[in-house]
Amino acid sequence: MTTTAPPTRATVGLRSERGPILGSVMIAIALIAIDATILATAVPAIVRDLGGFTQFPWMFSAYLLTQAISTPIYGKLADTFGRKPLMLFGIATFIVGSVLCAVSWSMGALIAFRALQGLGAGAIQPAGMTIMGDIYSVAERAVAQGYIASVWAMSAVIGPTLGGFFSDHLSWRWIFWINLPLGLLAAAVLWFRFDEKASLAEAHERRPIDWTGALLVAAASALLLLGLLEGGIRWPWASWQTAVILGGSAVLTLLFVRVEGRVADPVLPGWLFRHRVLNAAAVGSFVAGMVMLGVTSYVPVYAQQVLGFGATIAGFAVAALAIGWPIAASTSGRIYLRFGFRTCLMLGALFGAIGAGILTLVGPDSSIWLLALACGVLGLGLGYVASPSIVAMQSAVEFRQRGVATGANMFSRSVGSAVGVAMFGAIANAVVADRLGGAAAAGSANLEDLPVGVLDPALQTVFLAVAGAALLLVLAALLMPSRGANAPGQEPATSE
Repeated sequence: MTTTAPPTRATVGLRSERGPILGSVMIAIALIAIDATILATAVPAIVRDLGGFTQFPWMFSAYLLTQAISTPIYGKLADTFGRKPLMLFGIATFIVGSVLCAVSWSMGALIAFRALQGLGAGAIQPAGMTIMGDIYSVAERAVAQGYIASVWAMSAVIGPTLGGFFSDHLSWRWIFWINLPLGLLAAAVLWFRFDEKASLAEAHERRPIDWTGALLVAAASALLLLGLLEGGIRWPWASWQTAVILGGSAVLTLLFVRVEGRVADPVLPGWLFRHRVLNAAAVGSFVAGMVMLGVTSYVPVYAQQVLGFGATIAGFAVAALAIGWPIAASTSGRIYLRFGFRTCLMLGALFGAIGAGILTLVGPDSSIWLLALACGVLGLGLGYVASPSIVAMQSAVEFRQRGVATGANMFSRSVGSAVGVAMFGAIANAVVADRLGGAAAAGSANLEDLPVGVLDPALQTVFLAVAGAALLLVLAALLMPSRGANAPGQEPATSE
């Protein structure tokens, strides 16, 4: 059985000794990544069956909210109780939530069960990424992260396609039933092939859980994400609802900071925010979440509604992102092992700026190949930033700190996605309102049904915002120390 102390020379991949564990983590992460987007094309079928048209956006928001607010808490628990039990708990919770979603009898029930799914996803993501940091060395993680990155990138394309197929040919409920055998397979492989006992004795001390801090960070994060996700949609930005929700989040955050400074073992230790490598990794994940959302949400709409291509061709354009990201992630190791993490991140910032710049050149007469080129180059940029950032972060902390650090990093990506939802949506709505002559007219319009004369400038403005966000990748590179976390080739610190 494989332990958390890997051999010095071992092949990375699905055929290696640790391959089954990697495969298990990939399946589990694929479940949560696909479920974040798979419902997009199934919404009409779900609404026809369950009703609740005005409530359906919460199918997405509930999942994102519970996943985001629970991620940093689970990261801390992974350091206390171990990665394996937390991963199995996350898969079990996700499976139960999926089964309940499949048998939902109303839109309210479906939303509640999606929230339960999000709680499972919040455990799977940090635990899975931490396991990768445990079983692979610094040099090996570049290849392993390439596999994980390919899961995220491909899920952005596979999710909507699979959801549409199930809705058209089977039933939308199969969207959730399919999670059952895949989740059980991932759990079974992890149960039998991953032996964490060898390192539990020293690494996972039974320390008291900071439940007060956990509740405060969850509540503050929930209000923040709620305000970002629903502001400008359910209520205006300049409204009492926005002030109360975001103000409440700020108050709870201040209380959280005060509490964390007094407890012996905080859920989010202060050193996380004073660690230069971790800050650089957090910025990289935050920007990756923003840019990824802007591209996968709006490029397909532009390809179909402005350029006039079908859903398959539109998916091809986004698929270029799914090609560039894993290529960069898997080849980044040669760069940061020789030149350092900062050089690798700066290369990613360069590709990101070029790709985003190409995206701003699209117009009604553009070829689909121009969109695909922009997505492909952007994928290279994100791959050279996001995956090496995680490797640097995991290499900069000790074994017993790796879970909380990974959880905080994953939380940064979730918040980045939420900020992207709010920012890009507000920008598109503002342009549409200006073109239609008022917010009231814009509020009653469906973005995908708007005429090209309105939709084209709205989406082009979003692409300009994506380009601006991509420039923040330079900040992640500048924050990273010149030689990254450990010296190139140095093994990460462990508890042994």
